[in-house]
Amino acid sequence: MTQSFSQLSLSPLLERAVAEMGYENMTPIQAQAIPVVLQGRDVMGAAQTGTGKTAAFTLPLLQRMMKHDNTSTSPARHPVRALVLLPTRELADQVAEQVKLYAKYTNLRSTVVFGGMDMKPQTAELKKGVEVLVATPGRLLDHIEAKNCVLNQVEYVVLDEADRMLDIGFLPDLQRILSYLPKQRTTLLFSATFSPEIKRLANSYLQDPVTIEVARSNATASTVEQHFYRIDDDDKRSVLKKILQERGIKQAFVFVNSKLGCARLARSLEREGLNTTALHGDKSQDERLKALEAFKSGAVDLLVCTDVAARGLDIKDVPAVFNFDIPFNAEDYVHRIGRTGRAGASGLAVSFVSGRDARLMGDLEKLLGKKLELEALELEADKRPAGHFNDGQRAWQQPEEAREQREIRESRGSRPEREARAPSGRPPVRPVRAPADPLFDKPYEPTLSADATPSWETAQKPTSRLSPNIKPRKKVPALFKSAPVAESG
Repeated sequence: MTQSFSQLSLSPLLERAVAEMGYENMTPIQAQAIPVVLQGRDVMGAAQTGTGKTAAFTLPLLQRMMKHDNTSTSPARHPVRALVLLPTRELADQVAEQVKLYAKYTNLRSTVVFGGMDMKPQTAELKKGVEVLVATPGRLLDHIEAKNCVLNQVEYVVLDEADRMLDIGFLPDLQRILSYLPKQRTTLLFSATFSPEIKRLANSYLQDPVTIEVARSNATASTVEQHFYRIDDDDKRSVLKKILQERGIKQAFVFVNSKLGCARLARSLEREGLNTTALHGDKSQDERLKALEAFKSGAVDLLVCTDVAARGLDIKDVPAVFNFDIPFNAEDYVHRIGRTGRAGASGLAVSFVSGRDARLMGDLEKLLGKKLELEALELEADKRPAGHFNDGQRAWQQPEEAREQREIRESRGSRPEREARAPSGRPPVRPVRAPADPLFDKPYEPTLSADATPSWETAQKPTSRLSPNIKPRKKVPALFKSAPVAESG
């Protein structure tokens, strides 16, 4: 049974903002988490990516902070009361935009701080006073050490995409930040996946949390159509263009594993006439924001990116995701394909699998708990049958293909046999030999007879006892002559 937002009894100011955003019915994570957060309980929530976790923690926090809503211009009347920590800059910027939309008709202030940008504008915003602070851990610690913000009145803490923060090494930063906060607070931990590390973190910082898990851990959305094609590395670009053309796909994410590979692929697709931009960690923050904005606005068709864009980015109506490379971490596959098929819409996820991806595919099969069948996609010069991975042997299960390749090699035969089978109208191609050199073709002739004495033994020996390599001292005229010393009798 679906529940509507009108049943939550939110503040009229929040209800007005929610209605303008077109929200009517709550998603499962929202229906279960919002009432619990409104009660002030700690929450450990897990749901598939793209199911509305941001609204699940933002709306109840704003509702509980409405008692602090005031029109005062004094920064002291607007201390930080809610802290939202996220792993990436793009995700922090996105959540901050959502918070502003939800609180647009209230007097609650919010801002975002993340790295890659000048600290001065961020400092000016913090000095004015904000109730909701959205931040990445590293930049927040910079502001704490610079005494730009005080966190001693924080009532609510949200750790969003907590598993990703642990994956990229933010655990020490999280521990330092949480040490600055009051002991009495409400802590909300949201993640697309649960791992043993996440559970240990929850046991350390959450007090009697309510666990909400609306989908099986590491499950993919049922609205996403998934395909795995066995393709050689050299054919991936051609297959990508073929699928885009055949299915009429206008926009898509293209995920690769490395920053260098991301930049190279984006340049190659751009040269082939596709409207493409790249997004990876080596780009400046301004370049990253411009690339995202161009993709959101439709000015760019393909966003070639690394896993920096795999978590939490909410770009509506993206029809497809391509895994140009199988991710090294199997859980990242769940997040990658979560960029499509969001909020109940249908989506397409296409993964290109090469022969070296056997181990990665085995890890992915273990995570998803099912066998992944590889499909064949025929190109003009590639008509290979489909196959699947054997998880035990970590190898392809395609004996027919191996036999065909062996028969082709045997049918070709050796080089003399191929020359003998050449058509009568065209003579076989033979290598051209270099012209002979008479100097090198002559046999060896010794210059000395067998009983001749070598020249180095007949050389005259120096008469001086000094080595011939030592130069004699140069005589220099003396300016003063010393008097002869008389010998004593």
